[in-house]
Amino acid sequence: MSEPEFSSRNPPPSDRQLLILLAIFGGFIIATIAALWFLFEQLVWFIPIQFEQQIGRLVVPIFEQQSKPSPTQTTLNQLVDRLETHLDSTLENRDYQVLYIPQPTINALAIPGDRIVIFQGLLGFVESENELMMILGHELGHFAHRDHLRGISRGLFFQTVLSIFLPNIGSLESLAVALSNAQFSQSQERQADEFGLTLLQENYGHVAGATDFFERLQAEEKGNKSAFLQTHPPSQERIKRLQQLTKKRGYQLQTPSPLPASLNLPN
Repeated sequence: MSEPEFSSRNPPPSDRQLLILLAIFGGFIIATIAALWFLFEQLVWFIPIQFEQQIGRLVVPIFEQQSKPSPTQTTLNQLVDRLETHLDSTLENRDYQVLYIPQPTINALAIPGDRIVIFQGLLGFVESENELMMILGHELGHFAHRDHLRGISRGLFFQTVLSIFLPNIGSLESLAVALSNAQFSQSQERQADEFGLTLLQENYGHVAGATDFFERLQAEEKGNKSAFLQTHPPSQERIKRLQQLTKKRGYQLQTPSPLPASLNLPN
């Protein structure tokens, strides 16, 4: 009697089996990405301040070349010094300085190395000391929350993920890193606004001027995509949230202080 013949080839996987394998692989990728994201976000708080200062040594000179000592810059630094007295001790002992750049751009930046960049265009747009202090407090919030390092961690995160799953697309990797570092996240901007509002309250005992700059800027936003908008959220969202925080915390609104004389720019 002849033995039964068996096929040496395995039957092809069914559609259900393929879907299960695809789901397992997809779940693995998602879990890996989530784990890497969590890891990089947590590592930020263990990185020494000196590392951030090293980054600043590469960035700060670019802005220092456009900024020269002036009475305006001196006064701006005096305002930051006043806010610094309300910071936590771990933040107070850092060398915060303002670089004033005489350009018409309406913008303010916090850059690595504990430097705040204020452009002439922004200074000509504010109408009280309080609203300027709100802006300076916001930028100090980015340092307090280590947002620059969080941006770097996102860039490193994308580099790692792309190198694992797509190792041969260097140009796309560079693009992703550039995009991840282009601006702070919406969450980081909200936290910085809250930080600035708190400093405003602690410095004056009220929060007059907290939304004045943004309310004035809102009219400009309708027909103009300013540099400020390219690095900050829409003003309407910020105004609404700041008003909600003011009401929730029971902060008062009083008469804002005028700008110091050295900050009143000629028309």
